[in-house]
Amino acid sequence: MHPVLIQFGSITLYTYGLFVGLGFLAAVGFAGKQSRQYGIVKEEMTDLFFLILISSIIGARALYVIVNFNEFASDPISVFKIWNGGLVFYGGFITALITALIFVQKKRLPLGKTADIIAPSIALGHAIGRIGCFFAGCCYGEQCDLPWAVTFKDPASLAPLNIALHPTQIYEAISNFILFLILIAIDKKKKIDGITFGFYVFFYGILRTFIETFRGDPRGDFILNFLSTSQGIGISMSIVGLCIVVYLSKCKKNVAGKKQNGRN
Repeated sequence: MHPVLIQFGSITLYTYGLFVGLGFLAAVGFAGKQSRQYGIVKEEMTDLFFLILISSIIGARALYVIVNFNEFASDPISVFKIWNGGLVFYGGFITALITALIFVQKKRLPLGKTADIIAPSIALGHAIGRIGCFFAGCCYGEQCDLPWAVTFKDPASLAPLNIALHPTQIYEAISNFILFLILIAIDKKKKIDGITFGFYVFFYGILRTFIETFRGDPRGDFILNFLSTSQGIGISMSIVGLCIVVYLSKCKKNVAGKKQNGRN
C-alpha cells in the first residue's frame, strides 16, 4: 500500500519498520505489566525482550533468505535490507526461543512463568507487526475476487501490482490479536505454569497453516509441493504445542492425586 511513510532528503521512514518497532514496544509493555504480577523483575524481562528482538530478526531474515535463495544470489547485499520486508516468523521464533532458554537458565528465572509472559506478548507484537507487512506488500496473498480483496498500486510495494489479492497480512494480524485475547483468558484461569505458552504454540501453528493456503508469494516446498515450508513447520509446531499442554495437564493431575492420597 504505502511502503514508505515519510521521505525527507536522504532520510526514509519505512512503514514496515515503524510497525515492527511499535509491535516490539507493545510486546515489551505488556510483558512488563505481566512480569509484576508474576513477581519477576521488569528490567530482566526488558533485557530478555531486547535479546529476543535481535535474535528473532536475525533468524527470521536467515530463514527468508534460505527459502528464497535465488532472489539473493545475484545481489547478496540485499540480504541486509530488511526494511524492504522479508522476514519469516518461524525462523525468528526458533532463534528467539533458543535465546530465551539460554537467558532464562542464566538468570535462573522460572521457566513456566516466563514462557507464559512471553506467549501473549509475542502474539500482540506479531499482530501489530503484520500491519507493517500489509503496507510493505510482503507476505501477500493469492489472486481472488472477494469483496475484501486488496490491490497494490505503489511501485515500491513487494506485492504484484494492480491485481486483486487476498489480504493475508490482515488475516495474520487479526488472527494474532484474537489469539492474544484467547491467551489472556487462558492465563487467568490456568492452574499450572507453562500451559499458556503450550496453547500459544498449538493455536498459532494451526492458524498459520490455514492462512498459508491463501498466500501467493514464493513459499518454498516442504513435502512434494503439497505443503509449504511454513505449513510444515506450523503442523510440527502444533504437535509440539499439543504435547506441552497434554504433558503439563498430566503433571497437574499427578500432583493433585498425590496431594489427595496424602490427605487420605
